[in-house]
Amino acid sequence: MHALLPSPLGELTLARDERGLVGVWYPDHRGGVPADLGARDDAAFADAAAQLAEYFAGGRTAFDLPLAPRGDAFDQRVWAALRRVPHGTTVTYGELARAIGGPGHAQAVGAANGRNPLSVVVPCHRVVGADGTLTGYAGGLWRKRFLLALEEPDADAAGRLF
Repeated sequence: MHALLPSPLGELTLARDERGLVGVWYPDHRGGVPADLGARDDAAFADAAAQLAEYFAGGRTAFDLPLAPRGDAFDQRVWAALRRVPHGTTVTYGELARAIGGPGHAQAVGAANGRNPLSVVVPCHRVVGADGTLTGYAGGLWRKRFLLALEEPDADAAGRLF
């Protein structure tokens, strides 16, 4: 089942199965929005809609939703590590690779990051290049900039990666 949700980043497509949220995609998401998402039922996504609205309003720093992203074991490890990157901080691909025990696997981490189906909710926008520059984002770099600006670092999180 799926829903369409207005946001400051454009209309989001959300999808879930019986286990939880499987995707949050932008209208022009790189790779496209999957075609077969089942019936549309916006009311069934009230929890996700409320939490996303709170996040975009600056009142939420983490999501508390059942998640069920589809990916292989490596992808799942990367996406779990992304959920541990604190609001208001960034991490490099190399740091993320080391955090999951795969130093030297920054490119593989980058590829898994790019396959993250849960934009915003699983914060792949918090990953930057080794020199701190903004690198690719499935929703476009303008959305990545927006999300990072929304999460401006606070004193408590400054310098803390995990």
